[in-house]
Amino acid sequence: MTTVHDFSAKTIDGKTRKLADYKDKVLLIVNTASKCGFTPQYKGLEALYKQFGKKGFAVLGFPSNQFGEQEPGADSEIAEFCEINYGVTFPLFAKIDVNGDSAHPLYKHLTSAKPGLLGSEAIKWNFTKFLVGRDGNVIKRYGPTTEPKEIAADIETLLA
Repeated sequence: MTTVHDFSAKTIDGKTRKLADYKDKVLLIVNTASKCGFTPQYKGLEALYKQFGKKGFAVLGFPSNQFGEQEPGADSEIAEFCEINYGVTFPLFAKIDVNGDSAHPLYKHLTSAKPGLLGSEAIKWNFTKFLVGRDGNVIKRYGPTTEPKEIAADIETLLA
């Protein structure tokens, strides 16, 4: 059976990272954008990372420009924006597609493992979130309007 740990992705600074490096961690995988109405969620995502990081939790951010072209910048600009405006220290990855034929294989896996409303696999907008257990299996999918702090109890349950 395929898990999140079977994939690799380029980090925002261009290095290939195996997601197996996150084995035994609870993950929140999020497609992000810098010019979106939900962009302030970066602050909440960073708060979760700080609150639970030492207990075996990580947020993984995957910028995407597929929704209203709200992530137009280069990876270096995205990294700088996140650090300066939101103090982001959680891992960010290179900009990817999350829908369609060119979707990153990780996102093809996430969306098929946990379809959204009415069974649709497509990501509807920026800041869709996937909660992943320590074993790499996708536990839950949250829509863009779900604030990061609303996921804290689910994270705590998985860390227990």
